[in-house]
Order: sequence, then structure tokens, then C-alpha cells
Amino acid sequence: MALARVVTFDGVDAQRMAQMQSEMESGDQPDDVPATEIVVLHDAEAEQALVILFFGNEDDYRRGDEALNAMPAGDTPGRRASVTRYDVAERMTA
Repeated sequence: MALARVVTFDGVDAQRMAQMQSEMESGDQPDDVPATEIVVLHDAEAEQALVILFFGNEDDYRRGDEALNAMPAGDTPGRRASVTRYDVAERMTA
């Protein structure tokens, strides 16, 4: 079963989001974060971001979770407000 790691961040202004977008577009995904997909949502007005990482199995989730928990605060979009793990019950793409 696929798993999702959903993280909310506060204090994410438009400038920081633009910087993160540039870094993500120009870099490769870290080997220690074996996510199958990463979705970043940003509410510029509220200065909040929601990051959803999808993992194919428990081992990949554990590896990614450990690596992301060890990440320096300066490498994140803002102040991490919450981290929640979900089972992906259904998924549809157009």
C-alpha cells in the first residue's frame, strides 16, 4: 500500500517559495528520500505550505521520514508545524 507523508509549514513567504521552486527544479531528488511523487502547495497570503510526499512502501517511507527529520531547518520551506502519515486510500490523475 502506498503511504503519504504530509507536512505543513508556517512562515513561507513568496520569496522563500520561489527559492525552493528553483532549488527543486535545478536539483535531483536525494537518494535517501525515495518518494515516488512530491506535491508542494503554497498559500502566499497565509504564508503556509503543505508538502505531500508519496512512497510506494513502508521501507521507502521510513527511509524518507528519517532523512527528512534529520534535515537542517534552513533547508525546509519554513517552520514545520506538523507531520502526518497517511495510507493512500485512493488516487486519481487526469
